[in-house]
Amino acid sequence: MGYLRIRSRHQPFEVAALAMAPVCGGLLLLLGGRPTSVRMAMPVPIQIGWELGLVLVGVGGLLGILWPGRLATGLGIELASVVVFGTISGMYTMALLVVSGRQAIAAASFSTALAVGSLWRAAQIAIDLRRLAQASQCIAVEPAEGGVP
Repeated sequence: MGYLRIRSRHQPFEVAALAMAPVCGGLLLLLGGRPTSVRMAMPVPIQIGWELGLVLVGVGGLLGILWPGRLATGLGIELASVVVFGTISGMYTMALLVVSGRQAIAAASFSTALAVGSLWRAAQIAIDLRRLAQASQCIAVEPAEGGVP
């Protein structure tokens, strides 16, 4: 097996998006000022879940990136966060398009890019976790001189 290459976990766009998510979710929860598209397209429990999801994915994603322990654990936490972040972003895109149609093309394009980027990062992390698992299976213990393993 060749070199084990794990993609950098300090990707500035991902970190910025994950850092902003709990700020947005927290402000939405505290101020109660939901976007019209969200109010019209989602039932209230889903709206609250969407806002809480923003807080949780931001905090969870940053925790995964900064995880001080095992690399696989941090990557797993980050993976879960970016998958949910992509889903939440996609929910917002759908709400925008359903309620506002073509008038929401610009906003929907940005939230779609966030969803696609999140899911792309999730695929990268899944590949890295697979490589890490394969590398851990390839580690062989060399016998001591004249000894048996």
